[in-house]
This record gives sequence, structure tokens and C-alpha cells, in this order.
Amino acid sequence: MSTTKYVSTTALAKEMKMQAKELFEQLLEKGLIQRDNDNWILTELGKVAGGVIKSHPQYGTYIAWNEDNKLTLISSDDAEEKLVNATTLSKHFNISKFRMNPILSELGMIQKSIKGWTLTKLGESLGGKQFEYVQTGIPYVCWDERILTNKSLLETIQSVQGVSNVEEKEMKTPPTSPVSFRDKFEAKHRTADGHYVRSRAEMLIDNWLYMSEIVHAYERKLPIEEELYCDFYLPVGKVYIEYWGMENDEKYLDRKKVKLDIYNKYGFKLIELEDADIQNLDDILPKKLLKFGIQAY
Repeated sequence: MSTTKYVSTTALAKEMKMQAKELFEQLLEKGLIQRDNDNWILTELGKVAGGVIKSHPQYGTYIAWNEDNKLTLISSDDAEEKLVNATTLSKHFNISKFRMNPILSELGMIQKSIKGWTLTKLGESLGGKQFEYVQTGIPYVCWDERILTNKSLLETIQSVQGVSNVEEKEMKTPPTSPVSFRDKFEAKHRTADGHYVRSRAEMLIDNWLYMSEIVHAYERKLPIEEELYCDFYLPVGKVYIEYWGMENDEKYLDRKKVKLDIYNKYGFKLIELEDADIQNLDDILPKKLLKFGIQAY
């Protein structure tokens, strides 16, 4: 007659050739254990998974597990099969796990919740899946493996790691493409913060943002597969600004429609400015920014 064999979490980690800390984290994420100050507590879900409380004459009580269930303790749910979480991404890219989610957030793939992270429309289109921890209800996101080769993520990781990103020679594109437009109009207007922009109107917008102490990027590539650049990007609030300055040009209007369709497709936050707004930025921009929770000084 066989008897059930129980092993401590630390011993189980050794058997599975894992770091004890890693196993504890996985059990915590699955809601099988929870932290109480410096102690680990077995949850009701953990008991169902084969966990028990054992005592040792020298070390006191500890959590032990049915050795026959060891594989099910760390196996993924069906919905999470072949998905990678932020911890896996941080290890893959050799980035601190504390920086991984903020990077994904900066790219507009996830957004910060009261606790945890929630998926955006863009993130969903890239194969992200929303989950929550069983015990705490805190939301988190897992990703399809294709995220490992996402161009925007790879470029951002390289930038964070200080790797020089030498742009490849651009292929010829139709006259209505954003690339040809950027090549056609040279950035020769120097702004107060040192940016070079392509028009006087853009210079006024840039200067207004700088004087209002609003951090901004000029001509940032959108974090999507399409080759598209915004006029301005505000990291605080994840807001894009587009200035439409050539409303009488048919090709420009076609390009404008393409850009607006893409902003709508991914649910990006967008502020639109036209010629009539440029001379009234002090009145126009604060109102538009406030709609996205950004207060100008």
C-alpha cells in the first residue's frame, strides 16, 4: 500500500531544478500561497492543489506539497499555454522585471491600473491576454510569443540598453506615404529646447509645450507595424498631437485620413490642431490636454 509523499516547497524546487524563490513566486501568482509579513500561508486553493501544513521540531511549521502533483503546481492554465508574462520578457531581454511593464506601458500596449496592469486596444491586437491573480484579483497581462519579435518593442529595448539603432536605408514608397512627406519637408526650424521641426507652426507648438514644462517627443514612430510618425507625443497621459497644416492639398488630405484611421484602429489618444488654433494655443491646448488628465502650467 503506497503512502502519499509530501515535500517542502524548497525541496520541491530542488527536485524541479528551480530556484526556491522562483517557485514561491509562481505559487503566489497562482493563489496557492500568500504572504503574511515574513511567513507563507497556505490558501484554500493551495489545499485543493495538494498542499498541507507540516511541522518540524527545529524549524516549526512549513508548507509541503504532494509530490505526485508537482507538475500541476507550476503548469499553466489552458488559456495561458504558450503565453509569456512580464517576468519572462524581462529575462529574455535581460531587463529588470521592474522596468518591463513600464516599457510596455510607454509603448501603449498596457496601462497602469489602481493595482496591476490592464490591456489596451493595441496590446490586444498584438496578442495580449488579460488575466488576474486568483487570490488578490490584481490584473496582469500575458503575451503571445510573437511579442518577442515585435519591432517596436525590440527598438525600445535596444534604446533602453544603450544600443545604437542605425536606421536601415528606407525603401522607396508612394508619394502619399508618411516617409516621403518627412523627406520632402526638411526639419530646419530650431525650437527653444533644441528640436528641429518642419514648420513654424510646429515650432510654436513645441515651444508652448516646453515652456509649459510638458515632456514631449517630436516625430516619434507609433508603436505599430505600420510605418507612421506622429507630430508630437506626450509620455504623460500617452497622448499624441497632430497638426494639420495643408488642408488644401489633396494628397495631404489622403495622408491625414490614413493617419486618423490608424489612430482610431488602435484607440490612441489624439489631440488635433489646425491653422486657426496656432495663434490661440494658450486658450486651445490647455482645454484639450485637460481632457486627458494633463494640466498645463
